[in-house]
Amino acid sequence: MPTNFTVVPVEAQGEKRDPAERDAQRQEEEEDNRDRGPSLTHDGTEVRRIEPEVELEHSGDGIARESSPFINSAEMDRGNMYEGKNMALFEEEMDSNPMVSSLLNKLANYTNLTQGVVEHEADEDTKRKEVKVPRMGTFIGVYLPCLQNILGVILFLRLTWIVGTAGVLESFIIVFMCCACTMLTAISMSAIATNGVVPAGGSYYMISRSLGPEFGGAVGLCFYLGTTFAGAMYILGTIEILLTYISPSAAIFKAEDGGEETEAMLNNMRVYGTCIIILMAVVVFVGVKYVNKLALVFLACVILSIIAIYAGVIKTAFDPPDFPICLLGNRTLSKRSFDICAKFTESNNETKTTTLWRLFCSSSLHNATCDDYFSLNNVTEIQGIPGIMSGVLIDNLWSAYSEKGSIVEKKDQPSVSGSEDMKIGGRPYVFTDIMTYFTMLVGIYFPSVTGIMAGSNRSGDLKDAQKSIPTGTILAISTTSFIYLSCIVLFGACIEGVILRDKFGEAVNGNLVVGTLAWPSPWVIVIGSFFSTCGAGLQSLTGAPRLLQAIARDGIVPFIQVFGHGKANGEPTWALLLTAGICEIGILIASLDSVAPILSMFFLMCYMFVNLACAVQTLLRTPNWRPRFKYYHWTLSFLGMSLCLALMFICSWYYALIAMLIAGCIYKYIEYRGAEKEWGDGIRGLSLNAARYALLRVEDGPPHTKNWRPQLLVLLNLDCEQLVKHPRLLSFTSQLKAGKGLTIVGSVLQGTYLDKCTETQKAEENVKALMAVEKTKGFCQIVVSPSFRDGISHLIQSAGLGGMKHNTVLMAWPQSWKRTENHFSWKNFVDTVRETTAAQQALLVAKNIDLFPTNQERFTEGNIDVWWIVHDGGMLMLLPFLLRQHKVWRKCKMRIFTVAQMDDNSIQMKKDLQMFLYHLRLNAEVEVVEMFENDISAFTYEKTLMMEQRSQMLKQMQLSKNEREREAQLIHDRNTASHLTPAVKASVAASVPEKVQMTWTKEKFVAEKHKNKDTNVSGFKDIFNMKPNQSNVRRMHTAVKLNGVVLNKSQHAQLVLLNMPGPPKNRKGDENYMEFLEVLTEGLDRVLLVRGSGREVITIYS
Repeated sequence: MPTNFTVVPVEAQGEKRDPAERDAQRQEEEEDNRDRGPSLTHDGTEVRRIEPEVELEHSGDGIARESSPFINSAEMDRGNMYEGKNMALFEEEMDSNPMVSSLLNKLANYTNLTQGVVEHEADEDTKRKEVKVPRMGTFIGVYLPCLQNILGVILFLRLTWIVGTAGVLESFIIVFMCCACTMLTAISMSAIATNGVVPAGGSYYMISRSLGPEFGGAVGLCFYLGTTFAGAMYILGTIEILLTYISPSAAIFKAEDGGEETEAMLNNMRVYGTCIIILMAVVVFVGVKYVNKLALVFLACVILSIIAIYAGVIKTAFDPPDFPICLLGNRTLSKRSFDICAKFTESNNETKTTTLWRLFCSSSLHNATCDDYFSLNNVTEIQGIPGIMSGVLIDNLWSAYSEKGSIVEKKDQPSVSGSEDMKIGGRPYVFTDIMTYFTMLVGIYFPSVTGIMAGSNRSGDLKDAQKSIPTGTILAISTTSFIYLSCIVLFGACIEGVILRDKFGEAVNGNLVVGTLAWPSPWVIVIGSFFSTCGAGLQSLTGAPRLLQAIARDGIVPFIQVFGHGKANGEPTWALLLTAGICEIGILIASLDSVAPILSMFFLMCYMFVNLACAVQTLLRTPNWRPRFKYYHWTLSFLGMSLCLALMFICSWYYALIAMLIAGCIYKYIEYRGAEKEWGDGIRGLSLNAARYALLRVEDGPPHTKNWRPQLLVLLNLDCEQLVKHPRLLSFTSQLKAGKGLTIVGSVLQGTYLDKCTETQKAEENVKALMAVEKTKGFCQIVVSPSFRDGISHLIQSAGLGGMKHNTVLMAWPQSWKRTENHFSWKNFVDTVRETTAAQQALLVAKNIDLFPTNQERFTEGNIDVWWIVHDGGMLMLLPFLLRQHKVWRKCKMRIFTVAQMDDNSIQMKKDLQMFLYHLRLNAEVEVVEMFENDISAFTYEKTLMMEQRSQMLKQMQLSKNEREREAQLIHDRNTASHLTPAVKASVAASVPEKVQMTWTKEKFVAEKHKNKDTNVSGFKDIFNMKPNQSNVRRMHTAVKLNGVVLNKSQHAQLVLLNMPGPPKNRKGDENYMEFLEVLTEGLDRVLLVRGSGREVITIYS
C-alpha cells in the first residue's frame, strides 16, 4: 500500500542569521561530513548544547530503548535538536527518541559495508576511508557468481558416467529432484533475503536470524563444513584431470599389477592434494584480491567448455568425430595397452599376431594357449560417438548398474561365454571401480547443483539486493537446470553406452569422455575444466574461513571464538588454517566419489533449514515478516524441506544420521554453553504460539488426578538488600519438582511501584540468579504492594496464566512470629493459610528451613516419616515419592504412621493401610500408633493458661503513660534524625534506645503495677485469676500429646511430614493457633506441614 509523506518545514523563531554566516556554517558542516565519510560513528566534533536548568536523574521516561544502527546515542547529543522552541513539548524525549528528520537523515546516509575482501582489506583500528557505493547489478552481482558456483567438476568428470550407469530416464529423475530441491530453496531464500538487509555471513546470517542462535550456529557450522569439503572435492577433481587426462606420466606411484591401479591413484591423489592445498592456502593468505579478480577468468573457462559441448553435439548431427572403440565379444577393451584393435594383422602377405593377442595369449605364436573367451569371440570396432541422429538414445534409456570390478559390456552385442578359469584381472578390459546404484549416484551428483547462496553472500555489493537476489538466483538455477537436463539427453543421444560407463575414458585412449564430444578439440574441455576446478577450490578456501569468522564473531559457539581473530586487516588467519586442516581430511579420503556424498549432507541440511525458516516465519505471520519477494508460500517451503530431508536419506542414510548428530550436538552445546542472543527469531515466535495453543487447551478444565502434580507458588522473604533470606527454600523446591511442572517464585516489596521500580528490578535479578544456582526451573514474579498482606493475597490470586496456575503454595515458617517488628507477622501467616484454603490450593510450610539440605548434599541413609492424621487428598503420600526422585533423598526410606483412637482396630488399620499403599504402587513401612484417652496433664493446663494470659494482655492492656511518652519520643527522634547530618545522626542514635520492649512479662507487669497501683487493678486481677478456655485446653492437649508421639518415633528422621491443622473459624484465636503449631512441631529438625486442597491428588487406578 503506497504511503504518502508530507514534509512540513518549521522555522525556529528568533533565529534570523546573516546569509554569509549560514553559508560558512554549511560549508564547515559539509567538510566535516566529508572527513567523516559514510560511517555512522562520529569523531567528537564540538557541538553547542543548551544545558537544562534543573538536573534530572532520568531523562525522558527513564526506559531504555533497544539499540539500533540508526539510533545512536552520540548523535542524539547534537545541539540542533534542542535549538528552537517549536518542539519543546517533546523536549523530555529527545535523549531517547530521535526526531523524524534526524532518523530519515541517518537512513539516507546508511550504507551497508561491502562483504568479502573489501571490508577485510581496510584496517579496522583506523578510520575507514570513504567506501565507493556498490553498483553491481543482477547479472554481474548474482547471476554470474551463482553460475560459476553451480557449474563445476561433476558436470565434466561424472555426468557422462551417471548417464551411462543410471540411463537417461533415471538420470533425468536424479537431476530433476536435485534441481527442484535447489529451486524451492532459492524461493525460500529469496523471501528471507528480501526481508531486510542481509549483512556478512549470507546464508548463516539468514538462518540464525530466522531460526535463532542454536539452529543458526548448528547449520552455520554444517554449511562451513560443506563448503570446506567442497574445496577438497574441487582439489581432488583438479588432480584427477591432471593425472588422468593431462599428464599421466606425472604420477608418483605406479601400478605394477592391474589390480593395484586404484590404490596407486589414491596415493597420488593424497600426495598431490596435500601439496596443492598448501599452495592454495598460501595464495589465499597472501593475495585474496587476486583470487576474486581471477573469478571471471575461471567463469569464462566454464562457459567456453559448455559452449564447446553444445557445438560438438551439433557437429555430430552431420559429421560425428572418429573415436573407435574396441570390443571383444561384448566386452569393452582399454586402448591404453594396445594400438590395433584386431587379433591378426596382414603384413607382406604374412599374418602376424598383434599386441592384443599377446595380452590374452601365452606367446605371440599362432598355436599359443589363449584365454578361452578371447578364442571364442571376435574383436570388433564400433564408433564411440555415433552422433545425435544415430538412434543410440533408445539403447541408453535404461540403467546398467554393476558390481565393483565388473567388466563394462555392450548390450545386444553377440558374445560366447567361455570358462572363466583364468584370471581376468590382468586383461585389458574396462572395469568398474565402484559398485553403482541409484541412491549412490544421487549423493555423487548433488554437489553439482550447490552454490545457490553465492548471490545472497554478496548482498552488500549489490545496487538493489532485494530485487537482484531473487531474480539472479532463480535465473541462474533455471539456466543450470536447463544445461544439466539437456546434457543428459544429449549425452545419451550422441555417445555409445559403453563409453558413457567408462568413467576414465580408457576405451578412447584415456581421453575425457565429455572432451570426445566437444568441438573443436577435447583439450578445450580438459583445460577449461582444470582451471574451473582450480578456481572453485580457491573460492572455497576463500569463502569458508570468512563464514567461520562470522560465526565466531557472533559469540554463540564459545570454543571457536579464537577463529574470529586474524591479521591486522581482519584476514581470518586462524580460520584459514582450520579450513586447510579439515580440507586435508577430504584429501586423505582421496576419492571424489566418497567425498561428494559428505558435502551433499551438509549442504542439504543447510538448505533444509532455509526452507524451514521461511515456512516458520510465514506460518507465524510475525509483524516483521514483510519480504519484497512475493512469490513464495509455506507449502513450497515445506515441500523443499521434505525433499531435502528425503535426499539426505536417499544419498546415504548413515551419513545423514551422522550429519544430524553433529548438528544436534552443536545445537545442544550452544543451548547449554552459548551466549544468550535475542535476534527475534522464528523459533522464539514458534514457542510463543505453541505455548498459547497449549494454554488454551489446558484451560478446558482441571487436570485429571493421574496428571496432578504440585504446581508451586514459592513465597520468598527478601531482606533490605533485596537478597533472599532463606535460599534453602529454592533448594527444596528443585528437589520436590525435579524440573517438572510449573514453578513461580514470588515475593512482595512494600511500597508503591513508582518508588520501588529499581528495587523491584534488583530483587528480580537476585531471585533469578539464585534460581539459576539452585537449578530451579520456573518464573519469577515480584509484586509491589502498599501492605505485605495484600501483596501475598495478590500473588495467590493472580500468579500464573490461564490453565498454568499454581495449585500449591510453599512458604517458610515465620520463626520470629512472636516479635512484633517482624513484617511477616503471625497475622499475615494465618491469613495466608485461610486464603490458600479459600482458593482451594494446597499449602506446604517448611519449618526450620535453614536446616534443610542443599542440592549438593546426599543422604546415605535415614527415613522420610509421614504422619497421616487426616486424609485431605493424599498429598502426604505423593510428596515423599516426588522427593525420592531427587538424588538428595533417593536413599531415604519412606515410613507412614497413622494414629488409632480407642475404638479403632489397629491391626486391621495396618492391614488396610498396607493394601492401600500396595494399590498406590508405593513402597513404605507402615506403623499404627495408638493414642488412648487420658487425663490432661498439669503441664498442658499451665501452657494453655500462659498462652491465653499473654494473648489477653496484649489485647486488653493499654500502654502506660510512661510507655506512650517513650514511644512518641522515639518516633520524633527518628524522624528528626533522618534530616540531620551524619555526625548529628550518630549522636542522636546513641541517645535513643534501639527498640522498645513491647512484650509483657510477669516481672515487668509487677513493676508497672507498683507504679500505677490505682489504675486497672481490677482488670489485672481478672487476667491472673482467669481460667483457660476448655476448647483451647483440648487443642493444646492434642498438640502436646501428638508431639510426644512424633518425637518418640521420628526424632532422628531426615524429614517429617505432618498434617497441618486449619486455623480457627473465630479470628480471635489466631495467635493461639500459632502456639498450637509451635508446640506440635517442637523438638523436630526438619518439618513439612502439609495442608491439602481437598481434591484427590493420587489414585490407585491406571
